[in-house]
Amino acid sequence: MNMSRTRDTRERLVVIGGDAAGMSAASQARRMRDPDELEIVAFERGHFTSYSACGIPYWVGGDVAGPDQLIARTPEEHRERGIDLRMRTEVTEIDVERQRVRARDLDSGAESWTSYDKLVIATGARPIRPDMPGADAPGVHGVQTLDDGQALIDTLAHTRGRRAVVVGAGYIGVEMAEALINRDYEVTVLNRGSEPMSTLDPDMGRLVHEAMEGLGITMVNDTEVTKVLTGDDGRVRAVATQDAEYPADVVVLGIGVRPETTLAKAAGLPLGEHGGLLTDLAMRVRGHENIWAGGDCVEVLDLVSGQERHIALGTHANKHGQVIGTGVGGGYATFPGVVGTAVSKVCDLEIARTGLREKDARRVGLQFVSVTIESTSRAGYYSGASPMTVKMLAERRTGRLLGVQIVGREGAGKRVDIAAVALTAGMTVERMTALDLGYAPPFSPVWDPVLVAARKAVAKVRGS
Repeated sequence: MNMSRTRDTRERLVVIGGDAAGMSAASQARRMRDPDELEIVAFERGHFTSYSACGIPYWVGGDVAGPDQLIARTPEEHRERGIDLRMRTEVTEIDVERQRVRARDLDSGAESWTSYDKLVIATGARPIRPDMPGADAPGVHGVQTLDDGQALIDTLAHTRGRRAVVVGAGYIGVEMAEALINRDYEVTVLNRGSEPMSTLDPDMGRLVHEAMEGLGITMVNDTEVTKVLTGDDGRVRAVATQDAEYPADVVVLGIGVRPETTLAKAAGLPLGEHGGLLTDLAMRVRGHENIWAGGDCVEVLDLVSGQERHIALGTHANKHGQVIGTGVGGGYATFPGVVGTAVSKVCDLEIARTGLREKDARRVGLQFVSVTIESTSRAGYYSGASPMTVKMLAERRTGRLLGVQIVGREGAGKRVDIAAVALTAGMTVERMTALDLGYAPPFSPVWDPVLVAARKAVAKVRGS
């Protein structure tokens, strides 16, 4: 090993991770400081940078032609902007005391140390792989990076059978089930929860369940996967639960992700309840003035509950990167927190949520009322109007909005943004009823479905 450091008058920023948070931070820092003032070295262990992991299910399903469409900026483009980006290079150790990182070239095996004045940790998240026999067998795939997506597509291209099992029914599981249906696979989803989409309350998850079965997806709820069975060739042949076996030619793990904080933990950096790095509002790692962290490896403040959460979303990662890059560059920016907004779909069914679920509110000690309404995406008499279900939670007595969940067809999902803004502003449901939203029959009824739910919530709050 050698010390990769020729000391000059410049500061050196080292970035671990070449996707959304890491490269956004590097790019913003470069905008603010010239190369003769700040040297930027970034390490990425994969083959791609600055890509949309959220687009992988649509690439697998054929809606996106190839990985190039998911890449916002290539390694070459980053290098042209004055960033020393080292691909296929994995950081294996952070030496906080001596301000350096050790990295290994994954192709040659060579290792070296690189010193830093400032460090950004953007190591992302890793798919949860259940600790059970066969979980690492050929044909079993997690989907988190473009490399993962390419590996799954290669497997699908060389697999003769057409039976797929998806383990887990969260965002990843549901989206991958749709992708496999689009590729003419026979799909079974095994879910440990009572309904798919545990980010929703079960009554709203039931609507997703019905839609998935309408697409020909077999949903098996309240079941625990115990092992992956393999054939004589070592490849996956089935997935076993407590009381059944489900034949499989390919298995996709959609159980969720955990913060990838192995390096940070080994370096003694502070981690939260969910295993993510803890930062201040400027995205500095707590207790370390020259270390920042962002993206899927950190925990963020939930503005509704007041507690730390781990939410793996590219929207947050890019914002974190902008805040970090501004701070590294000598400016000032903060990331105040989130309200937990997310949107997804199963074919033409749109699924959205923001704020707290019922169990979230109970866990933090909030008393609440909940209402559910049925409405339509457009004026009922206008062509193309489709049904929509909106569930709303409000704090008892005060009427403060706590959360909204929406399930419906075209025009349903993005309505959750109304609620996201209201949550961020700390609005009551009564105040929401007076919101001046856009109206015309092609876009909504006279009373938008979100406002209909707010009116019903107002009445229930008063009654409580």
